[in-house]
Amino acid sequence: MKPVTTFTLREMKRQGEKIACLTAYDYSFASLLDTAGIDMIMIGDSLGMVMQGHDSTLPVSVADMVYHCRCVARGVQRALIVADMPFMSYQRSPAHAFASAGRLMQKGGAQVVKLEGGEPMAETVRFLVERGIPVCGHLGLTPQSVHQLGGYRVQGRETTTAERIRRDAQVLQQAGASLLVLEAVPTELAKAITSDLEIPTIGIGAGKDCDGQVLVLQDMLGIYPRPSPKFSKNFMQGANSVEAAVKSYIEAVKFGKFPALEHGFSSS
Repeated sequence: MKPVTTFTLREMKRQGEKIACLTAYDYSFASLLDTAGIDMIMIGDSLGMVMQGHDSTLPVSVADMVYHCRCVARGVQRALIVADMPFMSYQRSPAHAFASAGRLMQKGGAQVVKLEGGEPMAETVRFLVERGIPVCGHLGLTPQSVHQLGGYRVQGRETTTAERIRRDAQVLQQAGASLLVLEAVPTELAKAITSDLEIPTIGIGAGKDCDGQVLVLQDMLGIYPRPSPKFSKNFMQGANSVEAAVKSYIEAVKFGKFPALEHGFSSS
């Protein structure tokens, strides 16, 4: 099968085909996910929590991301590889972001980099895209801003916040972002943003109407020792192997069976 690209994902959105994505942080799981038919693999800075045992993503470094990205890249033949830009690797200036993104692509093998934030990050997104680096945006619950947000809370329930997130999505698209992750936002808001945009939206706790879905692998397999979020689902339950669980997740996303109503949030 042909490798998945950002153009592939845009065509999938146009045709109404759901995009299935999972996180991975090593060669073995990356190879298994790729063979099972996952469309996109995300090396998330969530590795700080599920791989390193931290309470947040904030301690993760660019060196950490490059190492895990390189491991994943060795196991992937088809899926699009998206790597998070960790805290303090892009906020200082567009030029600093370019240097960090360059390391993730050149040393780690990333094909797209993901950064958090809306309008304040538009200049950085544009700077990267103009220099040949594809960018994935991230709005809603942005884990690197956990202290500013007052914890891991649903974003966009208030009218003013919802309007800002919707506006930020448009700004990121105009700046050249290739796709957009929406995390922990009301289903109605995610549906509106997905309809607004030409680029694909990837939901995590954002309801069934996004163009695709992503989960943290350890949550999806039920192996993270701490409580998993409401929007996750343990696909190992009833599966006889990890491969079967991954295939079940992909099928559930593709056929609109996941996320279900209980995995989303309302505006009230």
